[in-house]
Amino acid sequence: MTQVHPTAIVDPKAELDPSVSVGPYTVIGPHVRVGAGTVIGSHCVIEGHTTLGRDNRIFQFSSLGAVPQDKKHAGEPTELTIGDRNTVREFCTFNVGTVQDAGVTRIGDDNWIMAYVHIAHDCQLGNQITMANNTTLAGHVQIGDWATVGGLVGILQRMRVGAHSMIGFGTHVAMDVPPYMVVDGTPLAVRGVNLVGLRRRDFSAGRIAAIRDMHKLLYRQGKTLEEARAGIAALAAETPDAAADVALMDGFLATSTRGIAR
Repeated sequence: MTQVHPTAIVDPKAELDPSVSVGPYTVIGPHVRVGAGTVIGSHCVIEGHTTLGRDNRIFQFSSLGAVPQDKKHAGEPTELTIGDRNTVREFCTFNVGTVQDAGVTRIGDDNWIMAYVHIAHDCQLGNQITMANNTTLAGHVQIGDWATVGGLVGILQRMRVGAHSMIGFGTHVAMDVPPYMVVDGTPLAVRGVNLVGLRRRDFSAGRIAAIRDMHKLLYRQGKTLEEARAGIAALAAETPDAAADVALMDGFLATSTRGIAR
């Protein structure tokens, strides 16, 4: 049977897998679904139309699924969806989406989310992301797979953070962060390629060389963005192993509407 502490309050309509554990004084609402193996700590509130997948670890004092901090929200049944094997540390706050966007705040799999992180309405997070303490995401932010976000980072609404990028401590992000780059500072500045992260993920020397060439085209040769994109596209033929990396970068640049950190 589900391991629910006697002091926890779980609505009878909530759907919890029999292997779920719920700690003392936690409150779980009627529209919540929790998958197998998930452990929910003490003093948590999980409400709204919230779905958690398998083997998540939710630490104490987290608030998941509350209504968005958006004055336009009028009680619509929007959602928060959290995937599998995520770690959510103390005092995190994740809100449901709004009807002005897709109606869902979505967090993928295998993410490591540290204490006091706020994920606002309609944010879309991929997989294997690390977010350090006190990171704050405004509404509609998108973060790609394997991104690393340092502590005390603030990300403005509708910004995008590319896959495999890294944002340094205390940064104010008010432009899109391209994939693979390291950024920090206020104003935001690109410092180089996330070489440490790429090597940890076993990127080949050829792929890393192509990514470094993309960095040079964007930031070291005085090219316009369109000229840099043309040079980046040509790298796919020169380094076939990096074709997917080139496509990821080109697709990100092509769809940026707020401008990239440059």
